[in-house]
Amino acid sequence: MLELKNVSFEVSDEKAQKEIIRGINLKIDDNKFVVITGPNGGGKSTLAKLIVGIEKPTSGQILFNGEDITEKSITERAKMGISFAFQQPVRFKGIQVLDLIRMAAGRRMSAADACQYLSEVGLCAKDYINREVNASLSGGELKRIEIATVLARGTQLSVFDEPEAGIDLWSFQNLIQVFERMQEKTKDGSILIISHQERILNIADEIVVISAGQIVNHGPKEEILPQLLGTSSAVNMCDKFNK
Repeated sequence: MLELKNVSFEVSDEKAQKEIIRGINLKIDDNKFVVITGPNGGGKSTLAKLIVGIEKPTSGQILFNGEDITEKSITERAKMGISFAFQQPVRFKGIQVLDLIRMAAGRRMSAADACQYLSEVGLCAKDYINREVNASLSGGELKRIEIATVLARGTQLSVFDEPEAGIDLWSFQNLIQVFERMQEKTKDGSILIISHQERILNIADEIVVISAGQIVNHGPKEEILPQLLGTSSAVNMCDKFNK
């Protein structure tokens, strides 16, 4: 499905070029749940932006279903079947939640159908379906609404950048169930999540560990997760990486 070939990404600062992603090679097959994790500042979110087309690689190739999409825009990639949920969701003044879900799905749907997607992410649909997607919504509410739009799209590759950010404990537990249901329903599609959270890592098929812009480990969850957790299953992933 998705393949990155020797992908690098540089940015310019006042003194020199800074390499954020360094020669990454990664392949994500159909029907896989993959979590990318690693220390803060390691390049995880940048890699997600390269995959969905927000940023363009300085060098290397990105292939989707065998087609080179390196130079394609985020809109072109979306039409091909790649969706993205931002770490900090965007507000849309003047657009109601119902309209946003319909636009994401790319089809006319009833309010009842749209409400189902809101319910799946732990929102009381009747309280949100006609709300405007503006500053009146909290970060956590916006995050869940954005995830609902990704569910409504049902794309071949769904990319989530730290979906747990701004989510309260109850909603996080519900979010895990959402991903588990997505995993069960997925036939040829795949899910790619950027996360530190052990509970999300624990439902992955594969884990990719990125540090200093490079992949330092990649393999089945059963192999990689014990290495990340060390000898104690009680280790908090965020604390561990931030030490």
